[in-house]
Amino acid sequence: MGKGGHANGKQVDTTPGDKEVYPAWAKDIVECEEKFDVNRGYGLTASEVEKRRLIYGSNELEKHEGPSILRLILDQFNDTLVRILLVAAIISFVLALFDGKRGDGKMDITAFVEPLVIFLILIVNAFVGVWQESNAEKALEALKEIQSQQATVIRDGRKIPTLPAKDLVPGDIVELRVGDKAPADMRVLQLISSTVRVEQASLTGESEAVNKTSKPVPEDSDISLKKCMIFAGTTVVNGSCICLVTQTGMSTEIGQVHSQIHEASQNEEDTPLKKKLNEFGEALTSIIGVICVLVWLINVKYFLTWDYVNGWPTNFKFSFEKCTYYFEIAVALAVAAIPEGLPAVITTCLALGTRKMAQKNALVRKLPSVETLGCTTVICSDKTGTLTTNQMAVTKLIAMGHSANSVRSFNIDGTTYNPFDGKIRDWPVGQMDANLQMIAKIAAVCNDAGVEEVTGNNFIVNGLPTEAALKVMAEKMGLPNGLDAGKNPISSDPLRCCQIWNKLAKRIATLEFDRDRKSMGVIVSSESGRKSLLVKGAVENLLERSSFIQLVDGSIEKLDQASKDTILRSLVDMSSSALRCLGFAYKDDLLDFATYNGDEDHPAHQLLLNPSNYSSIENNLIFVGLAGLRDPPRSEVRGAIEDCRVAGIRVMVITGDNKNTAEAICREIGVFETYEDISGRSLTGKEFMSLRDPKAHLRQGGGLLFSRAEPRHKQEIVRLLKEDGEVVAMTGDGVNDAPALKMADIGIAMGISGTEVAKEASDMVLADDNFSTIVAAVGEGRSIYNNMKAFIRYMISSNMGEVASIFLTAALGIPEGLIPVQLLWVNLVTDGPPATALGFNPPDKDVMKKPPRRSDDSLINAWILFRYLVIGLYVGIATVGVFIIWYTQKSFLGINLTGDGHSLVTYSELANWGQCPSWEGFSVSPFTAGSQTFHFEDNPCDYFQTGKVKAMTLSLSVLVAIEMFNSLNALSEDGSLLTMPPWVNPFLLLAMSVSFGLHFLILYVPFLARVFGIVPLSLNEWLLVLAVALPVILIDEVLKFVGRCMNRVASRKQSKKKTE
Repeated sequence: MGKGGHANGKQVDTTPGDKEVYPAWAKDIVECEEKFDVNRGYGLTASEVEKRRLIYGSNELEKHEGPSILRLILDQFNDTLVRILLVAAIISFVLALFDGKRGDGKMDITAFVEPLVIFLILIVNAFVGVWQESNAEKALEALKEIQSQQATVIRDGRKIPTLPAKDLVPGDIVELRVGDKAPADMRVLQLISSTVRVEQASLTGESEAVNKTSKPVPEDSDISLKKCMIFAGTTVVNGSCICLVTQTGMSTEIGQVHSQIHEASQNEEDTPLKKKLNEFGEALTSIIGVICVLVWLINVKYFLTWDYVNGWPTNFKFSFEKCTYYFEIAVALAVAAIPEGLPAVITTCLALGTRKMAQKNALVRKLPSVETLGCTTVICSDKTGTLTTNQMAVTKLIAMGHSANSVRSFNIDGTTYNPFDGKIRDWPVGQMDANLQMIAKIAAVCNDAGVEEVTGNNFIVNGLPTEAALKVMAEKMGLPNGLDAGKNPISSDPLRCCQIWNKLAKRIATLEFDRDRKSMGVIVSSESGRKSLLVKGAVENLLERSSFIQLVDGSIEKLDQASKDTILRSLVDMSSSALRCLGFAYKDDLLDFATYNGDEDHPAHQLLLNPSNYSSIENNLIFVGLAGLRDPPRSEVRGAIEDCRVAGIRVMVITGDNKNTAEAICREIGVFETYEDISGRSLTGKEFMSLRDPKAHLRQGGGLLFSRAEPRHKQEIVRLLKEDGEVVAMTGDGVNDAPALKMADIGIAMGISGTEVAKEASDMVLADDNFSTIVAAVGEGRSIYNNMKAFIRYMISSNMGEVASIFLTAALGIPEGLIPVQLLWVNLVTDGPPATALGFNPPDKDVMKKPPRRSDDSLINAWILFRYLVIGLYVGIATVGVFIIWYTQKSFLGINLTGDGHSLVTYSELANWGQCPSWEGFSVSPFTAGSQTFHFEDNPCDYFQTGKVKAMTLSLSVLVAIEMFNSLNALSEDGSLLTMPPWVNPFLLLAMSVSFGLHFLILYVPFLARVFGIVPLSLNEWLLVLAVALPVILIDEVLKFVGRCMNRVASRKQSKKKTE
């Protein structure tokens, strides 16, 4: 074979455009070297590298260009409500230019308050939207952090130890050592050490490091079964090897994840709430259009007149001034109909919800996710690190008994690497017999792992998780009394007992683990200088090489077939519970090593240099016991899954781990019953993808399990569930979870064990990696949604009242009672605090005992709409009525209204005020408002324009007061204020006080009063306001009572149907 592909002139034909990826994992080493035209000892030549770089490009993940800032800004106006508001602002601005001149010819700045406020709202809304969306693709940037920065490469026959990883091309020969992060997808050519293990849980979801081999595997193998491949971004935790680069950049497995994340981000859908608000906006557009046309038709007689001659209209007269006036009314109508404060209040409520969730360790990254959580119907959970701790733990210890045919069993509590987490049940504390002492010594000394405490009770592992679990077991076993007293220095080290065992048995040589003998051994020297061999490994292999067993008292018995059968029965029992079992054995008579002390010149040292000698050294062993390990489920998960079942939420487990282990965990945590037949509920990812009707499988009630799942399987499951109308929450912590996290309605990442990629792709991060936190967050989401419904209905009903007020004003022909700037003030400022405070309504006690609401459930059903139409109509009648009362009545309900000296007119005069100039002898008296006096000697007809300031103030004050009292109605959808009094939500009472305070501010501060076109009110006038506003509570109480009766009747009918 030529060097670097030049000897035989072949070209590598696997171009990036090829649809078929070359299956290097299924080919032997010689075929792979021929395919990529390379010699492992020489590597590629510099010229060949350049040629391949032109074909394949750099070994980097693509950077997808996001939308431009201008595009993001324009996208913020792609919303019905925003567009209505924008049109209203432009028209309002134009009208202000025409009508804003004062008598002295200068512009009146107050005329521009309304359009400027609307523009300010739009600018702030656009800024927030652009800021949120510009951060949307951080997941792709975080993915690049996983990529290796450098690689050790062989080129032109020499080793380059620090080649930038981006310069790698397919065909490069790379050397990997312990701690290295794989820079590309590579085929293993040669193991330098006896074993190579790679941590690839973040990519495949496997709970343990995977042994790699150079032997080919079947072509249709799943990613987790490609034992001869090392994938980009995974880490070597043991051993070293020579590899051939087969895929780089976007062609790698991690590159495909990158593409899937980008694709998922392009297909993000609106949240259920946003969809409803968009529908509401579209309906609102139609309603506003219809009402505006009606207002113009009703008032067309005021600005367009004509005479009839011979039955045909002639002599058309058009008044531009009056046409503009009624156009302003139409604009006011639009301002009244749009709940301008709604986006701000929703954002505030969601932000408050995120703070509540943060207190429960659920960190929300995207505000709308809070609302979406409330209607979650399916939780698709990763197993490793989510339902389990992702920390190996010994859960069962089998020690030898008093006779050769008996064993003792000990159950061990604890699910983490914390040595103080749990204890060994029925353990003889301080009274460890010789057999247990030997097990503890082997677990502590024949071990290369370490455990460190980083923060609080959080412990991290150095080395293999399996070995760390054995050291934690040794700590829980403790020390025998005599040894504990004599050898126990004061130490804060979490592995204090292991330290002591290592002092008693000093390691002088290591027999590394290999795949053939499946064991690891260490030669130790005791304080007396006596040499021993301590071994741990696969139970069956150790039994084959063992000739004796050690009993409780330390005596040695011959290992016969009956004894073997007893031990193997325990092994089968533990394996059926998905435990990984390791056996322990030792040997005292080491003739070849009796005088060995680690010296390289000692004859015995030559035996250790050749791994093929290890099996002969590890023979005639004395078997002492075995331990069962697993990645244990979190203790709180079972209760959380039961809560999900009660709440009508299905749990589906999707994991890259093997089927047996996953099924055992699912039975233990309650996804499946202990003895349930799960043959139709537990499938591998490949089996699921081959189903003729996968949706039918997903529609099954109860829990489901998908094992050996790859990223594409997870995405497909999420996609099918969403197509079926489910609201999907997907949990995960690895790179392999990121595309599905992005695609799901709610992506939930683990905060402690999660990769940055998963966190950036998620909508929510669990600070404590606790599955039960999700359930608490769902409950909080439901509560928040209920409260949001309360304030959305409150704001919409208030806007209905404003629309009714303006429509009645136009229909009756009386002067305008509310101007747009006043309506803006009410919608944005006065209504804001009570609406926000409704977000603090206490949650229902049974919020997690109800099934999830459908994502297409209407915010406002027919009955609620009728209720608020009635309330809205009353608001309109009250605001217009108080305007008419001031002009036409001396008193109302015994309240004297003539104290300010204003003149009374008839209703007919008020309704036909436009004809005032033609009235003969019409005059009015001056009246006072606060410190101001209004005179009308020069133009009595101005009494209906400038003089309406007091009547407008009364209308505005009635509107504010009614909306404050109406917020009390919104405490509960159907509950009476007698059963849910105002003080259940003290924040609402505080908010009402703030809103009334703000209203007093604009009434009694002269500058603000001029801006809003209002004047101070007297005590009697305030009594009139309260008399007109308070009935709104009584009206809604009657409507709530009718609603409760209707619900009872509907419940009875439903119960009757079920009985039948």
